Amino acid sequence: MELDDIDWSLLAALQQDAAQPNQALAERAHVSPPTALRRVRRLREAGLVAAQVALLDEDRIAAAQGHGLTAIAEVSLDRQGAEHLDAFERRAVADDAVRQCYRVAPGPDFVLIVRVADMPGYQLLAERLFTQDANVRNVRVFFATRRAKFDTRVPLRK
Repeated sequence: MELDDIDWSLLAALQQDAAQPNQALAERAHVSPPTALRRVRRLREAGLVAAQVALLDEDRIAAAQGHGLTAIAEVSLDRQGAEHLDAFERRAVADDAVRQCYRVAPGPDFVLIVRVADMPGYQLLAERLFTQDANVRNVRVFFATRRAKFDTRVPLRK
């Protein structure tokens, strides 16, 4: 799919605020509202807009609930054959506590960003993903004390 400057402008505007009215999108892209609507529909149908969601502030939600713990885990496997990597990846992405899962190289095989209610919640996650899997050789975990930046936007060409 060929994208032009209008498409890039619409994608940038949607990343900033997907709930803005079509009129505002049209103004930002310097096109008519029907053109903006048609183009956004085409971008969605092409799969460039994967979802339209509300981003909640995890720290404020945690404060309202009285808890919340974010951890970054580096996971190394004993056997790195494709079937072993795929098996661990499937288990990790299926776990609700895993917010992000990256297969990385060099170094550990995976980096996971996990969010749990508290330390007992982390212990349960560790048992599910790490200690019950004989192929997990090493896990190194870092607990977040403060999040200085969080951004969901994909860098787009200018």
